[in-house]
Amino acid sequence: MAGKKVVLAVSGGIAAYKAVELLRLLVKAGAEVYVVMTENAKQFITPLTFEALSGRPVYHRIFDSDRSASMEHIRAAEDAELMVVAPATANTIGKMANGLADDPLSTLYAAFAGAVIVAPAMNDQMWANDAVQDNLRKLKMRGIGMVEPEAGELACGVIGQGRLAEPAMIFDAIQKHLAQAEDWTGRRLLVTAGPTREPIDPVRFITNHSSGKMGYAIAEAARKRGAVVTLISGPTSLDAPAGVEVIPCQRASEMRDRVLERFGECDVLVMTAAVGDFAPADIHKEKIKKSGDQPLLLNLQPTPDILKEVAAHKTHQTVVGFAAESENVVQSALGKLQRKHLDLIVANDISAPGIGFQSDFNQVQLIRGADAIEVLPRLTKREVAGILLDRIRDLMPPARGSA
Repeated sequence: MAGKKVVLAVSGGIAAYKAVELLRLLVKAGAEVYVVMTENAKQFITPLTFEALSGRPVYHRIFDSDRSASMEHIRAAEDAELMVVAPATANTIGKMANGLADDPLSTLYAAFAGAVIVAPAMNDQMWANDAVQDNLRKLKMRGIGMVEPEAGELACGVIGQGRLAEPAMIFDAIQKHLAQAEDWTGRRLLVTAGPTREPIDPVRFITNHSSGKMGYAIAEAARKRGAVVTLISGPTSLDAPAGVEVIPCQRASEMRDRVLERFGECDVLVMTAAVGDFAPADIHKEKIKKSGDQPLLLNLQPTPDILKEVAAHKTHQTVVGFAAESENVVQSALGKLQRKHLDLIVANDISAPGIGFQSDFNQVQLIRGADAIEVLPRLTKREVAGILLDRIRDLMPPARGSA
């Protein structure tokens, strides 16, 4: 961790003393650590302790500070690669989730552009509170890492979940994140996302319910881990991920052309797009008029099988597909994996409530073969993206040009 810049943010709870041990571990590993504290945190431990161990001033007052004019929180936000909030109280989590910025910690977080890991600590009843859990879900959906609290004896004397994870466990999470931040460096990732639209006439089209959220989450996560990412996207309402080249398209044939144009230069292709299986054989130049009670008959023809066509031409590339199924999920995904010569396929049941299309959550199975199926729990799509990138990384051959 030599040369890595980390912000250690300490909020006001009895577990603040563990932040001292976490700071010691970070400094010993060579990290440059900038500590920020809330006013309440100073009721448990003094800034001087953190200053002595970090060798740097501690940001603990917004005003009445000798360094206020230098905008300490902004400078730290620009320099650091990671912000770790440990302990994170219910109050601090609420501020982070809802955009409040009225103390040094929340102000720094609001200005911070890097990755964030949160390690909550609180009373077990506070941890179970619906509002607290809603705030935690908000943070997770924004891509913030979480080191879950442990069950054990709490400061109030009860036994329950809410005890801050041990410093060594938080330190391991930090090491893993910093390693992941570079594990896709030099790789080129091509991702497809969203639905396709097949026009019927100037005002009507055939499409599906895909939101594009899964593909955008993969593209964003890969870019943060060092990959050069190109995202070929059907029509969505999502903002383009920072640092990602986005190529828009509408029809399945357009997506096919864009994928074939870029496939040769990529190392990994991940096809999350919900490509329509059929398109009208004829597109009417004028709006089709309703004619009484007469039905409208459309002659539909199959669209190009992009994944099968591309996978047949792969050389060094790792190719990953998605299978959104409503029945026989595993069997259908295995068939697709074999027919299209994929390296991995991600299967999910789109009939299950609360996951899949339009949702921020997904529950998938990562399949490499009949005897290699990994079942994931219900997770945010950002979390699924992170795990999927881990598994793809393990499948990839060494980067071209590496020893």
